[in-house]
Amino acid sequence: MNKNTVIGFILIGVILFGFSWYQSRQYRKQTEIRARADSLAMVQMKEQMRADSIYRAEHPELYAKDSAGAVSAVAPGHAVRQRPIYKDSSLNVASSAEETLHTLSNDRIEVTYSTKGAQPYSVMIRDYMTYDSTALYLIRPEMSEYGITVYAGESINTKNFVFDVAESTDSTLVMRLPFAGGGYIEQKYSLAPGSYMVQNELSFVDMEAVIPRNVSMFDIDWNVVIPRLEKGYNNEVQYSKVDYRFPDDKKVHDIGRGRDGDKRLDARVSWFAFQQQFFSAIMRAKEDFASTDLRVKFFEEDDPQRDLMACSARMRSELDINSSRVTVPFEFYFGPNDFKTLKSYDQKYEKIIPLGGWLVGWISRIAIIPCFDFFGRFIGNYGIIILLMTLLIKLVVSPLTIKSYMSSAKMNVIRPEIDKLNEKYPRQEDAMKKSQAMMNLYKRAGINPMGGCLPMLLQFPILFAMFRFFPASIELRQQSFLWADDLSAYDSILDLPFRIPLYGDHVSLFALLMAISMFVYSKMTSSQMSNDPNMAGMKFMSVWLMPVMMLFICNNLSSGLSYYYLLSNLITMFQTWFIRRFVVDEKKIHAQLAATEGKPLPKSKWQQRLEEAQKMQEKALKEQQRRRR
Repeated sequence: MNKNTVIGFILIGVILFGFSWYQSRQYRKQTEIRARADSLAMVQMKEQMRADSIYRAEHPELYAKDSAGAVSAVAPGHAVRQRPIYKDSSLNVASSAEETLHTLSNDRIEVTYSTKGAQPYSVMIRDYMTYDSTALYLIRPEMSEYGITVYAGESINTKNFVFDVAESTDSTLVMRLPFAGGGYIEQKYSLAPGSYMVQNELSFVDMEAVIPRNVSMFDIDWNVVIPRLEKGYNNEVQYSKVDYRFPDDKKVHDIGRGRDGDKRLDARVSWFAFQQQFFSAIMRAKEDFASTDLRVKFFEEDDPQRDLMACSARMRSELDINSSRVTVPFEFYFGPNDFKTLKSYDQKYEKIIPLGGWLVGWISRIAIIPCFDFFGRFIGNYGIIILLMTLLIKLVVSPLTIKSYMSSAKMNVIRPEIDKLNEKYPRQEDAMKKSQAMMNLYKRAGINPMGGCLPMLLQFPILFAMFRFFPASIELRQQSFLWADDLSAYDSILDLPFRIPLYGDHVSLFALLMAISMFVYSKMTSSQMSNDPNMAGMKFMSVWLMPVMMLFICNNLSSGLSYYYLLSNLITMFQTWFIRRFVVDEKKIHAQLAATEGKPLPKSKWQQRLEEAQKMQEKALKEQQRRRR
């Protein structure tokens, strides 16, 4: 590589770094401006949820009613909070009744419901903790708002009314909103032992005289603020989203993945999920939603409440009041994004786990996850499990790997011959002759020129499968190994007092060691590259640029992933050394070259086509020279 080429690469690197830094700075400024403007509604929603509860508890007198049914302030000096007056006298009573909390619990989850709106109040998942070792609330108290809107002579939203409790146990909760005519809306929630699934039956009982016959739909609104639960904000945001599935569709669609988004679905939807990186709140309509409007908005990393995202869903469901009791069944899943657990419900819930496209996802589901689970039955240390997984993967692909390394090692043996051909045909006009001579040399040495590349390409799907598997695997969550305290998040041996664009504000040792191992391996194999000046850029990219790029990429990713790549590089280096030292016989290859020198070799169809192309090129060149004369 000459001086001009080196200077060129340095300038390109400086320009790329400067552009990335400038873009990152501009992006942060725009994000801050947009966040201040756009997050106002979310902040107001959260504060309103908290304020309503506090205000009601501190000033119950403000919700007293006079004989006319109007709201009046009893205590002097307090402002009157006007409340709507309903035609139905029972609803007026329910709108000012006192809210109480009731809990369904088993060994898996604890779901607390409020009688106001008969809605989820909080959800705690047992056997898991947040990164800072506190109880894991997928939905924190007062951070959920759920309401049913139906027309019953006037528009009624259940979130504004306090239900009567008809039954309350650890496994069953029945709440009812009575109407003056004797009918009522009933919400029944039931939780089975050992389950993350809450069964819900929404019933309209004796409502024929209240809900007009022409009313065929009702709306469901659910707004949830999902808190941050993990160590790394970037990873958590990237793997959090809102998912949805159409009936009988094998695919699951999503919005989000670190970006604000919304989706209006004027089609039947089976279920949707508010998905955090490792936990989800899923709502399914057993008779499908008629339409759905989904939204998600992410909070900034420095959010004082440590909230991750605000999710909302507005669903429309069919209603046919044709009997004294009409029941619409739903179910809610509050639990971990564990592949086996989600798959056991047979609703394609497991598809929310981002395992990659059809090929990469197929490798993960058929091979990686079963092997990971198998080792997990006998071994408690996930660092050892990753080591065994790496060895197993290397063993499975070893036929392809050995073929690739053998081809590369043979290429290294004939490198002097290749350099001679490069010196013999230095001009661009001789490219066809050089290619033909190279093919002849490869054939004499018994080398397939694609033998080194094709086997490596076939291994890429496995590498991508592991790339998708580690950050999405709940098994690695909060599992420590060596200096890493959480294999699902980045490891840090040094927290920087500043943030480096694209790199972060910390130093990940696993990522650093992985980059070093990649550099060493590239130096080992760079000797096999041609000394052709045209290959200098490729050699620079392989030895220097790729390790640095991987260091920047992996510094904020799962430490388990960096650890896997480190192990993979170390095993690869050992295999390369072993094949060069004990398998490849250099004397035999040189003897084969000497024995075939000057002798005609059978030509493949590709060589024949190459020769024909060369003759046509030479003929065209002569014709051009003749015309110039």
